[in-house]
Amino acid sequence: MPVKQPSITNIALVGGGEFCKEILEKTTSVYEQEGVYAPILAVADPDSESPGIKLADELGLLTFNDCRQLYDRRYSIHLIIMLTPKQEIFEDVLRTRPPRIRLLSYNVFKIFWNAIGREERKLRERTEEMETILNGIQDFILVITPEMEIIECNESFLTKMRYTREDVIGKKCFQVYHKIDHPCDSGLSDCPLKEVVRNKRQIRKIQTRLMPDGEKRYYEVNIYPIWEKDGKIQKFIHISRDITQHKKEEEEITHRLEQMVEDRTRQVKETHEKLLHQDKMSSLGKLSASVVHEINNPIAGILNLIMLMQRIMEEDTLGHNELDQFKQYLGLMETETRRTSRIVSNLLAFARQSKMEPKRVSLNRLIEQTLFLNSNLLKIDGVKVENKLDPDLPDLLGSEDQLQQVFMNLVSNATEAMESAGGGVLTIESRHLLSEDSLQINFRDTGPGIPEEDISKLFEPFFTTKKKGKGVGLGLSVAYGIIQEHGGSIYVKSNAGQGTTFQVKLPLKSIPAQNNT
Repeated sequence: MPVKQPSITNIALVGGGEFCKEILEKTTSVYEQEGVYAPILAVADPDSESPGIKLADELGLLTFNDCRQLYDRRYSIHLIIMLTPKQEIFEDVLRTRPPRIRLLSYNVFKIFWNAIGREERKLRERTEEMETILNGIQDFILVITPEMEIIECNESFLTKMRYTREDVIGKKCFQVYHKIDHPCDSGLSDCPLKEVVRNKRQIRKIQTRLMPDGEKRYYEVNIYPIWEKDGKIQKFIHISRDITQHKKEEEEITHRLEQMVEDRTRQVKETHEKLLHQDKMSSLGKLSASVVHEINNPIAGILNLIMLMQRIMEEDTLGHNELDQFKQYLGLMETETRRTSRIVSNLLAFARQSKMEPKRVSLNRLIEQTLFLNSNLLKIDGVKVENKLDPDLPDLLGSEDQLQQVFMNLVSNATEAMESAGGGVLTIESRHLLSEDSLQINFRDTGPGIPEEDISKLFEPFFTTKKKGKGVGLGLSVAYGIIQEHGGSIYVKSNAGQGTTFQVKLPLKSIPAQNNT
């Protein structure tokens, strides 16, 4: 499309006084707006020394001592503005001007000029007021173009950054802030101005800046876009607020909170240790009372049997019946002695006075050894044993003594569970779980089973389902600890009236070459 040419209106001024000088100074001789071009071409005044004529000469305008010279077609004057209040001069120009030249009277032009002056003063006052407000704000305020050029800033920015306006105005923002000659979105950080353009909204960021004295300070940066009617950004308002003190207070509060948490943690730890100590002492008291009671019972029984045997021997009446009694008494003494030994062994294990010394262990051999040691007890209680041991079961690394103690407890518990029913079947199964690279041993009895509400408490110290005088509730707790120390696990499955199964899993560990003998 062809460019529309602006309408041209050439202006001449009549009267070269102070009023004329004021107009020439403020308008720079040309009025130009979209679609309109109105230059001042000439000034007419009979006094060649008038201030308006002198300024017109300096500006290179046409000057005349007779206003009728303005009528010459060579100058193409379209409008004459009267700047003298003299009525006779106005009437002369009104009467003599060619019809093609329009005329604006002094009074009418004065009204317009005064109106313009009032608006100009208001604008200047508002501008000064705004500058005062902006300069009084401690935040940094900059006005930046889409080309990243700084076109305005407040005094606070200049003062704190030790700049002059010449150092800032007309410079690129990255030159002023970062002392570099290229935009700051080098890949390490995105340019906040471009982020505003990309997101089409204001942004807020926390930035660190190095001050002229070398101090690093924190700033909260807010960038507000000013939009044009066509949707393009006209400029950016860049506001930076110093939040260094706030950050320091935050860091101090964080440090205090961390210290408080640390102190509280220490207090809780100390309290926990005290409570643990108290609990240990309480447990020790409970254990002592239980152990004394449990050991006194079999010892008292053994003493009574010894005294009976002594009385028989003193009466010297040993016959066939007395020998049978002796055998019966010795069997009971063996049972009570084994029970006492088991209580002491569990107590020692619970106290963890023995340290595990890993070596090559055959679980099948340990199971057979355990059954041999309990053979008399199994026979007395009418318990039949079914072995389902894997003959190819590999050896593992562990403590032979501790693992045998586990098996002794499990066999003893199963035997005592079936005692009340007059006997039963104890099935022991071992197998190699190739998928888990572990060994599994199952102890399954045909006893009355364990109530469901008691299963979760079986491995707790001092908990027992046995009758009073039958145990202190340490056997399974000790077994659990030993299996855990070996990196394994122990589970229990039980249904009322259908017996109980204890399942032990132990991981296979590599056996040093020197132990493979």
